[in-house]
Amino acid sequence: MFTGLVETMGTIVQRLDQPPGCRLRIASGITAQGAQLGDSICINGCCLTVIEINGNELDFEAGEETLSRTNLGKLHAGSHVNMERSLAVGDRLGGHYVTGHIDALGTLIERREDPPWANLRFRLPVSLASQVASKGSIAIDGVSLTVVDADSDSFSVALIPHTLEVTTLGSLQIGDSVNLETDVLAKYVQRSLSIQTTDQVPDHEIDDKGSKH
Repeated sequence: MFTGLVETMGTIVQRLDQPPGCRLRIASGITAQGAQLGDSICINGCCLTVIEINGNELDFEAGEETLSRTNLGKLHAGSHVNMERSLAVGDRLGGHYVTGHIDALGTLIERREDPPWANLRFRLPVSLASQVASKGSIAIDGVSLTVVDADSDSFSVALIPHTLEVTTLGSLQIGDSVNLETDVLAKYVQRSLSIQTTDQVPDHEIDDKGSKH
């Protein structure tokens, strides 16, 4: 479990293809903060496991499913990524609960500069639209943000100067893909409502004994 508060930006040192997946070596200050083998670390919003540590470099393995459903498949040497260690019991929760399980890829469709701020609009799959609400929370490439407004296939966020400076969102360009994770609470609400709707039976299908047909 994570908070969506990025601790540092890492740099891809090496990408080694190991079909059907790949191995990523990332240089990061997180090693100086006590990263250990087997730790879960959020990389652009995607939870990966540390499999090797070499100085200030951490190695991760990403499988075929991860590479095809997230923007990690587009990473190469020199790419920057957002990184956050998993929560420890008793940690302060400054963002919102982020699981590290990506729901879908979004696309930046509009960027409006309002120095020193920036307003970004992303297109998302219609199937996720009901899980995104104005003033609600969403994780974009692992960054916890508050939704400004949302419609049937897009939403916008306003980025403060600090976020623009210390995360990869500051360098996003129109057409870039981002990893999206909606608020976990919204998922359960949508699931509950869909099941209730499915379970409803019209009155004319209930006999005089109260049995459903």
